[in-house]
Amino acid sequence: MALKIGIDVGGTFTDFVLTRDSAEPAIFKTLSTPGDPSIAVVSGLADIAAAMSPPLSLEAFVPTIDTIVHGTTVTTNATLTGTGAKCGLITTQGVRDALEMRRGIREEQYNNRYTNVKPLVPRYLRAGIEGRLDRSGVETTPLNLDQVKQALALFKQEGVQAVSICFMNSFANPLHEQAAAELVRREMPGAYLSVSTDVLPSIRFYERISTTALNSYVGPKLNHYLDQLVGRLKGIGFRGLLLIMQSNGGVISPQLAREKAALTLLSGPAGGPGAGLFYVRAHGQNKCITTDMGGTSFEASVAVGSPMIKNDGEIARRKIALPMLDIHTIGAGGGSIGWLDQGGLLRMGPQSAGADPGPACYMKGGRLPATTDANVVLGYLDPDFFAGGKMKLDLAAARKAIEEHIAKPMGLSIEEAAAGMYRVACNNMAQGVREVTVKRGFDPREFPFISAGGAGPIHSCLICTELEIPLQIVPRESSVLCAFGMLMSELKHDFVRTFVARFGAIDWARLARIIDDMSREGARQLAEERIPEAKRHYEIKFDCRYIKQYHEVSFLVPRELIDRRDTAVIARAFHAEHNRLYGYSLEQENAPVEIINVRVQGIGLTDKPHYKEESRAGVDASAAAKGRRSVYIPEANAFKDIPVYDGHRMRFGNRIDGPAMIEQETTAIFVSASYDCIVDAYGSFALYQKGREDLVRTCLEREAEAIT
Repeated sequence: MALKIGIDVGGTFTDFVLTRDSAEPAIFKTLSTPGDPSIAVVSGLADIAAAMSPPLSLEAFVPTIDTIVHGTTVTTNATLTGTGAKCGLITTQGVRDALEMRRGIREEQYNNRYTNVKPLVPRYLRAGIEGRLDRSGVETTPLNLDQVKQALALFKQEGVQAVSICFMNSFANPLHEQAAAELVRREMPGAYLSVSTDVLPSIRFYERISTTALNSYVGPKLNHYLDQLVGRLKGIGFRGLLLIMQSNGGVISPQLAREKAALTLLSGPAGGPGAGLFYVRAHGQNKCITTDMGGTSFEASVAVGSPMIKNDGEIARRKIALPMLDIHTIGAGGGSIGWLDQGGLLRMGPQSAGADPGPACYMKGGRLPATTDANVVLGYLDPDFFAGGKMKLDLAAARKAIEEHIAKPMGLSIEEAAAGMYRVACNNMAQGVREVTVKRGFDPREFPFISAGGAGPIHSCLICTELEIPLQIVPRESSVLCAFGMLMSELKHDFVRTFVARFGAIDWARLARIIDDMSREGARQLAEERIPEAKRHYEIKFDCRYIKQYHEVSFLVPRELIDRRDTAVIARAFHAEHNRLYGYSLEQENAPVEIINVRVQGIGLTDKPHYKEESRAGVDASAAAKGRRSVYIPEANAFKDIPVYDGHRMRFGNRIDGPAMIEQETTAIFVSASYDCIVDAYGSFALYQKGREDLVRTCLEREAEAIT
């Protein structure tokens, strides 16, 4: 297989995974450059070139790259920080305030001081235009193009950078939006344009107008970044294929990302869940909880057979109704700052020290205590071996920051304060895992726990103890899991059309035409991305509900059931999914069911990195021993002298008893006193509760086979 590189740009570090043929993946990290993330991308590629054998210049190395898969947080950060484009909105007369009124529901119902989120488009730049379609798409009032021109004149006068168009009932007939869009292209050719029937042609006006406005808000920012990235890559000789990670776990071309920038709003962590499934399958499992703790945030998600998908969500309290992986994110990372609230209670995050100035121990000017500072004080991080020794940490600076801001105000020793910071951070992350498990009807104790991110494996044992999870897996590529997952992603294109019909009264011919139209559009886009027909396939989903319900349930429907017009089997699939999600169904009551939306996902299969299994090395891990050091043991609430192992020298079958530390260049793994560890066939570290060898029976069975 040709050379492929996955690149995940985070708030603190930019991660790189390099794969070629059957060689072991190579991992690289560099500090992110928030002002222009493409600088860190080029810097990391230069580091990779220098690490080649023999070393290469950047200009000699880059032309050998066949594919770069890139995940970015540019659109996410623009939304969270309120630094997107100045936008204008063209909508139906009388409903311009829908963007501000939203659903009329206050998130914190009993908090009288809770204020509405600031709309992405100010009221004076939201233009209501005469013209109306009924719910079937029939024109009842002609579109007033003169009013559209007046709105555009105001937009030009106010320096608007992006324009959104979203009319009532346009999902049933796009002609009014198309006419307005033509005027925008003629009058404001330099403006970024989002048309709701291109972005989200489905029912529910607020969801559609919010998603369209978000697309415009982040579009110019993403365009600017992609211009920088493509320009820098071209300047150093890159001639391969560049793919952009999207929120649904698939990848798309840069051109499509430019047109539908909202598809990338959660692209950063989207590679993680698929990679998590890859690692648990070595243990005969097909489900997992995948977590990723970086420098700024902590992400958690669940996969059962495949990553969990949801059709809508929120970012910065704003609705986005596009398919995305069900990933819960909180502000808990290595850079999360410790502070005391008004009641004197210890808090961790969500504020982060980021990459600059970073935690106090980075020696870059940071003075506030962060999670990484606590980890240094507690012995989990070796100050002389951070990033493999490339970056030295200042233990004295970490101790000083914790003493000044946490220990003295609380009347604690520095070590007690650091232990408190560690425990609070772990508790925050455990609560984040509950959001995607317990609140989704899953028991976390039944799932293997994938611990990823540079900081994740230091905290995973305490998180799993809190949640009573007996098995955790730390991939050898733990610190760059999302970047690795990107290389395993397929090209994916999502399409949706509103099709309201009760079961028993479905116009099957019209339904088939709608599905065929979406499939053809998917085939066109996959063909443009050089995916041969033999590597394309399509998945169909229905969004259904019981009559008079508000929310729909989305579930897969095989095409043959549609061709057979098998309403009964489709209905049973709906009842089963409703029961799984909500704990009940109305199948026995014969409650009527209706379709609301039909979805098609066009999938283009890509070449995956080949990951060969390691040869067995036996249970003895003494060859990987590095020494011993004093480390904080949560179970004993005390420091103990424990063994330290070199993770790069541990091999398949090696076993160690907790407590112990395992160090790699890009991460450290703390095996607490409640867990033991064995290395699996892929070089991952399987941590299991003491006495629960049955959880790693795949590794143990292979060990027994080798002995006999």
